Amino acid sequence: VAVKDHMAVERSNLFSMMKLSIKGLIQSSLSLGRTLDSDYPPLQQFFVVLEQCLKHGLKVKKSFINQNKSIWGPLELVQKLCPDSTDITTSARDLPGLKTGLGRARAWLHLALMQKKLSDYLKALLDRRDILGEFYDPGALMMEEEGTVIGGMLVGLNVIDANLCIKGEDLDSQVGVIDFSLYLKDPMTTETTKDDAKLTAILDQKHYIEELNRHLSCTVTDLQAKMDSIEKTNSKLIEELTAATDRINSLREEQETLRHENETIVQSNQKKEEATLEDSAVELETYRQTRQGLDEMYSVVWKQYQEEKRIRQVELELQVGLKQEMEMAMRLLEKDTHEKQETLQALRQQLDQVKTLNLQMFHKTQVTHTDRNTQTHTSSSKHETHTYSLTYARDRRQSDQTERDMRTELEGRVDSLQKQLSDLDTLRLGLESDLRSEKEQRQAIQRALQREQDNSTELRTQLQQIQGLHTELQDVRQEKKQLQQTCQDQETALQEMGLHLSQSKLKMEDFKEVNKALKGQAWLKDDEATQCKHCQKEFSIARRKN
Repeated sequence: VAVKDHMAVERSNLFSMMKLSIKGLIQSSLSLGRTLDSDYPPLQQFFVVLEQCLKHGLKVKKSFINQNKSIWGPLELVQKLCPDSTDITTSARDLPGLKTGLGRARAWLHLALMQKKLSDYLKALLDRRDILGEFYDPGALMMEEEGTVIGGMLVGLNVIDANLCIKGEDLDSQVGVIDFSLYLKDPMTTETTKDDAKLTAILDQKHYIEELNRHLSCTVTDLQAKMDSIEKTNSKLIEELTAATDRINSLREEQETLRHENETIVQSNQKKEEATLEDSAVELETYRQTRQGLDEMYSVVWKQYQEEKRIRQVELELQVGLKQEMEMAMRLLEKDTHEKQETLQALRQQLDQVKTLNLQMFHKTQVTHTDRNTQTHTSSSKHETHTYSLTYARDRRQSDQTERDMRTELEGRVDSLQKQLSDLDTLRLGLESDLRSEKEQRQAIQRALQREQDNSTELRTQLQQIQGLHTELQDVRQEKKQLQQTCQDQETALQEMGLHLSQSKLKMEDFKEVNKALKGQAWLKDDEATQCKHCQKEFSIARRKN
């Protein structure tokens, strides 16, 4: 808390001293009504107080050699915030004889005051508290409201004309001490202030005249050097003027040529554009009509194709169903035929067995008849044998009749099955021919659809060609605009070159007049110049030599 109070007291004291310093500087300069130089005490005290305000709360940068506490760091940042301060920052940085940052900061403050932009530069710096935080501690004068108020008070210094000579002054080793006697004067001494002011004014006038004399001598030397350089550059300018004149003539000829070419190109482009527009309009109308007719034809064909496809699909489904039923019937017929053939084979085997059995019984009968004849059986046994023979003969006849009937029946059934098979083959051939015709019709429809697709592709190609023609038309228009712009740029360049040449001629005439005037005139000495050459009035304290 004690540290904060201490910084607040220092900040308040510096703020009060800054107000007194600015007020006294403005009042004294207005009372004198002249340009202030670096020896003026209120101005010196102003820089001392401003330097103390900028140093208040400044952070110490530690290094291996020593500790650095300079206000040049924040002042150097003004160059980034205000590009207008680049000149004075570069001058303060590159000023010969300055080795410390404090000396560069003092030079920067002197130059900013002479530019009458000290308040603008410090206000731009005070608005960036985030950047100032890197250089100042919290509670510093530049970080508080007092700093902003001081930045606004500095605007009043713009009424002061300061002529400060920085070269040759030892700004690095100056010790700034605040002289409170300027602000704490005895009221009894106010009567003698006017005499002191007059004496100070006379001394200041003497110092001003000496400084002005020195400055004029330097100016004469600089003008002599400039005259030498002007004489050297005069010949170069004459040569450049001749070359520029030749160049202007060639550019004028080239401009005329380009103008004729441009007119020719513009006319040809207009003709091409009109022809292209007419062709494009005709082609577009033809395309629209063709496209409309093709769309209608395509929609009709597509509807017919869909309807035909639906009908063919239904017929195909019916034919596939019939084919499946026919295949099922053929399989059933083949199965039935196979079963009948097996039955016929079994009956034949049974017939063969019956024949074999009859033969065996016949042989047995003969053997039995022979044995009975040899053994002379009785008449009753003969009668039985005769009865058995008759029974056997009857059974054999019945068996043969049954076999003939079964063979006839089987042959009829085989014939009917073969007839059904031939009918099925005929039906299968008819279905196959129908399927082939259906495939041919589908292929014909597909070919027609492919032709329609080819026609649609060709129409799209024609549309793309028309779009390409439109693009070429746009390119031609763009090229026309570019040529017109090029022609205008060349005319503007010729006008600017003519203006530069006329200005160069005027400068040459001015240089010649200055050269003649300097050759025929010389600077008067200060003691010989007693009156103004323009108004013929005597020089005095109020009317100074310049």
